[in-house]
Amino acid sequence: MSHTPPATRSFAAEVIDSARTIGLALLIALVLRVSLFQPNTIPSSSMEPNLLTGDYMVVTKYDYGWSRHSVPFSPPLPTGRLNEHLPNRGDVIVFRLPRDPGQTWVKRLIGLPGDRVQVSGGVISVNGRAIPQSDSGETQDPDSPEIIVRRVWETLPDGRRYLTFDRGPDHPGDDTEVFVVPEGHVFAMGDNRDNSLDGRWPREIGVGFIPLDNLLGKARWVLVSWRGGASLFKPWTWVTNFQLDRMFKPVR
Repeated sequence: MSHTPPATRSFAAEVIDSARTIGLALLIALVLRVSLFQPNTIPSSSMEPNLLTGDYMVVTKYDYGWSRHSVPFSPPLPTGRLNEHLPNRGDVIVFRLPRDPGQTWVKRLIGLPGDRVQVSGGVISVNGRAIPQSDSGETQDPDSPEIIVRRVWETLPDGRRYLTFDRGPDHPGDDTEVFVVPEGHVFAMGDNRDNSLDGRWPREIGVGFIPLDNLLGKARWVLVSWRGGASLFKPWTWVTNFQLDRMFKPVR
């Protein structure tokens, strides 16, 4: 009885099958990135002490709905948000910078549409009501150890609280005009109050008011972190700069 060997697949068929598998994997990754999660790195110290330079965080994209900026490269789709939900005061939001949508920034949301926001002596007031502060002592700035900052807790009316950094009185941004947040926009500030370009500065040099369409999502967790960042061309920094204590750290 003769035995016929199984037919071997052609090289072209193998290539097509592999390409199909890779294409499907990329499509699934794109759908997840657009609809659910997006990774982002922290390149600056403006959100210290809660987010540090070198943090690699996870952003959830379903909290506020989706806009054209939810899609990579912000294609020219219609304006507006699908399944829109307003963020909450105190959320750490990730957004496209209004003056340059190619840049992704992160700040803490302070004011919602229609709110009146003012900073006086470093204390934020929203609609005439000051956000209470409590002193938590001094520490070194993680990115600039030669600078001593004061740790200050801020407590929102709903009981949520978060730490901020303050370098002392009489810094730019410690005393501002009253900002009236326009409809369809929000107002945000960095937690490192004296080292943050944010809503206190006009959009030409800072952030200004952020259109709701520009929101990408809410910062949720620090997945991993490298102190000061890790260089692709310096592999030893992947180990020496790794910060084990920041793995899976919730963003407050």
